[in-house]
Amino acid sequence: MTILDRYVLKEYVRNFSLILCALMTVYIIVDFFERVRMFLSNNATIGHILSYLLYNIPMILVLMLPITVLLASLVTFTILTRNNEVTAMKANGLSLYRASASLIAAAIVASLAIFLLNEFVTPRTNRKVKHIRYIEVQKRESMGTFKKNEIWYRGQNGIYNFGIFDPLTGTIQGIKINYLDDHMKLVKRIDARRAAWEKDRWVFYDILVTTFDEKRRPLLQKLASAIVDIPESPEDLSVVQKGADEMGYFELLRYIAKIRSEGFDASRYLPDLYGKISFPFVTIILTMLGIAFSVRSERSGGIFRSLGIGIVIGLSYWIIFGFSLSLGRSGSIPPAVAAWAANSLFGAAALALFCRVKT
Repeated sequence: MTILDRYVLKEYVRNFSLILCALMTVYIIVDFFERVRMFLSNNATIGHILSYLLYNIPMILVLMLPITVLLASLVTFTILTRNNEVTAMKANGLSLYRASASLIAAAIVASLAIFLLNEFVTPRTNRKVKHIRYIEVQKRESMGTFKKNEIWYRGQNGIYNFGIFDPLTGTIQGIKINYLDDHMKLVKRIDARRAAWEKDRWVFYDILVTTFDEKRRPLLQKLASAIVDIPESPEDLSVVQKGADEMGYFELLRYIAKIRSEGFDASRYLPDLYGKISFPFVTIILTMLGIAFSVRSERSGGIFRSLGIGIVIGLSYWIIFGFSLSLGRSGSIPPAVAAWAANSLFGAAALALFCRVKT
């Protein structure tokens, strides 16, 4: 690493640290005031509130890293340009590409950090945040567990086993309900291909009902559809269901493989799977955009202009990325397109601008 690399990286790290602390502080404050009514209405203790905020930090860090590298690169090169240091580099035969090499390397490190955090840290902390919110604060009773990629739930009428539960659409696939008597003997079992929450009740489809007589002989009955009396609503089951943000890439990959092996549709989870790979690359793309914008017109504007540009670019990326993922989950566009659309759009813009700057 040359003296130039160390100098540029030192300025970048200082700006990066200040911006990251500022963004995370603002996010935590806003998130707290959004949740404060929930905390107060459920008489949450200071310990609950602090634990909730503490376990949210890894997720906030992942969300803030992309816009932080963008703003840090913008501010760093804006200051270098304003102080004629970029001009001095060019006069000594150093191109802008060489001067920005340390920032690109830092963006690659940030990209790797995002993937590792999403793989090993945020799934656990997100589950803990969910537990604090629903179980410890809202005092909901934990009636089930997510084990071996399936939901096991101890309901009021029996023991439920679900293959897939989608809390957004209120649908279940791969249903097994075991009804037990007071002596814990199986008296009835319902198997169904799927179920849907319709008009505040569960409607089961492709049903096989097995009942046992006094001699424990099974009596089978097949039904195309029927209303099954289950007191639990989708909101109750959502406490148990593990979401995509509570699984790392490889765990989600195994979950999708299991769903498919059982003949169920796993397309809803594919955009999130691909997104766990595409999202970390955004740090490299936004760093290139930040450098290109900051030196596009030398000595024009200042730090506040750079911060404004960075915020607009960052928000635009988040809107497009979130919108495309939503379209992918609904099946409107292919999952791979949904996960990579924002990166492709901003990556093309970054490459075009970066190649056109005066080096």
